[in-house]
Amino acid sequence: MQERLVKANKMAWETKAYEAWVRQYGTPAELAETLRQTGSHNLRYWLKYIGDPSGKRVLNLLGSHGRKAIALAMQGAEVTVVDLSAENQRYALDVAAAAKVKLNYICSDALSIPDEEELGQFDIVLMEFGVLHYFSDLHAIFDVVRRRLRANGRFLLTDFHPFARAWVTSRNLTEPSGNYFEKGIKEGEVAFAKLLPEEEREGLGKVLACSWTVGDILSAAGASGLFIRAFEEIPSSKSPNVPEFYTLVADKIDTALAPLYPNLNEEK
Repeated sequence: MQERLVKANKMAWETKAYEAWVRQYGTPAELAETLRQTGSHNLRYWLKYIGDPSGKRVLNLLGSHGRKAIALAMQGAEVTVVDLSAENQRYALDVAAAAKVKLNYICSDALSIPDEEELGQFDIVLMEFGVLHYFSDLHAIFDVVRRRLRANGRFLLTDFHPFARAWVTSRNLTEPSGNYFEKGIKEGEVAFAKLLPEEEREGLGKVLACSWTVGDILSAAGASGLFIRAFEEIPSSKSPNVPEFYTLVADKIDTALAPLYPNLNEEK
């Protein structure tokens, strides 16, 4: 199932992504200047959990156009991005060059990083915005996170809150009309499609995405041996009574854990 997602999503992200980012953020030189001027604002969800990024090794999984990675590099971090889109890679490296910072960018599926062990271990693994729905098995990606973290390293995940999915079609209604517990794979527009004029969207590929609940996410992170430190829910700016984003903070702690389901292990 995961191979099916990777194939479809890579195809979708390989068409017109560079053009979309230029429309949204400007040329690489323009975005580099914006990042210089906006500074820490680009990292506002994470700096309180990171401290001073200078000298820290950061792995940004599914880092897309590289804005957050480059902002970290501009503050002295050593940053590696992994993302499956060559168009994203090209834009990110052009911005990094304009910003005069070093950025290591690996164009790859996050579950099949070439020579992964040679990357070594990182102080921080960061995943941000629209990422978990690209995986049919959360344990697999959280296992990658744990492998790449050093002892006591920190995992930071900020993504769209699953509950928001239940409210997405609920404007002017008293109850949500979406399904928070919806499972399965759904086809949808690639994220950058809305940045292009209508007439330029023809021919864009469709992405395949999975839905996860908060329980799915926390359980998979814990089962992969990540020690959950915080789950911060961030309210919607338009509907402050419901969450829009969340930030999960988890550390790699080297300790033996008892089986969650001991009887199942005994049966094996």
